[in-house]
Amino acid sequence: MERREFCRYLGVCTVAACTGGLAGCARLIDWSSGSRDTASRSMSGTETTSVQPTGTSVPTATPEAPAPPPDLAVWTGDDPESNVRAAIAALGGMERFVKRGAKVVVKPNVLTGRAPKYATTTNPQVLAGVVKMCLEAGAASVVVLDRPTSSARQAFDVSGLTAATQSAGGTLKILSDRNFERVEIPGGRSLTSWPLVADVFDADVFINVPIAKTHGMAGLTLSMKNLMGIMGGERGTIHQDFAQKIVDVNTLVKPHLVVLDAYRMLIRNGPTGGDLRDVRLAKTVVAGTSQVAVDAFGTTLFEMKPTDLDYLVRAAEQGLGIIDLALLSVARGQA
Repeated sequence: MERREFCRYLGVCTVAACTGGLAGCARLIDWSSGSRDTASRSMSGTETTSVQPTGTSVPTATPEAPAPPPDLAVWTGDDPESNVRAAIAALGGMERFVKRGAKVVVKPNVLTGRAPKYATTTNPQVLAGVVKMCLEAGAASVVVLDRPTSSARQAFDVSGLTAATQSAGGTLKILSDRNFERVEIPGGRSLTSWPLVADVFDADVFINVPIAKTHGMAGLTLSMKNLMGIMGGERGTIHQDFAQKIVDVNTLVKPHLVVLDAYRMLIRNGPTGGDLRDVRLAKTVVAGTSQVAVDAFGTTLFEMKPTDLDYLVRAAEQGLGIIDLALLSVARGQA
């Protein structure tokens, strides 16, 4: 369904409001909240009453529904794709997120051209696993995209993500200026509008697949900061009042699924890296539906606390997610 038609179908936007295209439909990305809520809630322990032939009412207990999926799934093992499959299975399976015929957009971190061993970009096997699972769940298409800081085609090729996308059955999209449309950010405090990738809004499902690494300015770049890759314009200005601006973007863009690649982690000199001495082999993946919760757990992989990152603190204060790990249910396992 075309974006403007979808807005009117929902009854949340007038024809006049949609004449500007994406700008009038800025809150469309929150289409994910309903499916997340539905998927994560279950009724248990309810009681019904049946009427017997004598007219006597006898309470009968209904069978308990399965427990809701965990907030986070953390899996470790030697094979990156197996870790992804196990973690997503723990969340309820890819079918929870991707329905038959769905258009899916997957966003890895493809900052610049580096071989996978340097942990600068998302692990190709992690990305391939996500793409394959989407298609196995019945997706009509899976488009992989990002906006690297260097030549996009070279960055995808050198990082192994072109081959990973194609071998898994996905479609690589090299972005140009025409792929961005200015979007209003109603919940923004410092950033109230910005050009964003239109494909994200057109998709039925948006999946964020960042890599866990350090960042000289932000501290860490995980899933929340990975959304800078769907931003057009002069992104350098985002680094001014960065914490609030990245939170502003996250008030609007809420992926259905987040898969944090921590198979290899860049623990120093991020985000570009380039020295194998700065890489730690953690063989881990963290999956969840809340970017805030995933990033909160991600800090612990670096022996940090969620409160060490200003943007996480602000996100929690604005009600975007939970950073108190004691309040989150976490499934753990080994693939």
